[in-house]
Amino acid sequence: QVQLVESGGGLVQAGGSLRLSCAASGIIFSISAMGWYRQAPGKQRELVAIITSGGGTHYEDSVKGRCTISRDNAKNTVYLQMNSLKPEDSAVYYCNADQRLPGPFGTHEYEYWGRGTQVTVSS
Repeated sequence: QVQLVESGGGLVQAGGSLRLSCAASGIIFSISAMGWYRQAPGKQRELVAIITSGGGTHYEDSVKGRCTISRDNAKNTVYLQMNSLKPEDSAVYYCNADQRLPGPFGTHEYEYWGRGTQVTVSS
């Protein structure tokens, strides 16, 4: 399995920046994509950003231009640089990884989640 550990959350003033990190360990080969999701109280989990094994990226509309997802393959770590933070960005941010492994009847897909890191943006 894959273990994901997030770090970098905290309290920041509106307009400030944070860099979230997600370190992957375990059986980390064949990870097709890693991403950041967030969930605020009373809200559904939503995608913030995702990066594929091929380097393609996708961002939720509200964070476009303010966030950048990147990878350090040597460290098996994914980062989310968050700038110009707004109070509405406050949430628990979760790291996600999708892994596809060969099985007896084809490819099996596995999904892993970190435990989350709190981001709080004050006005």
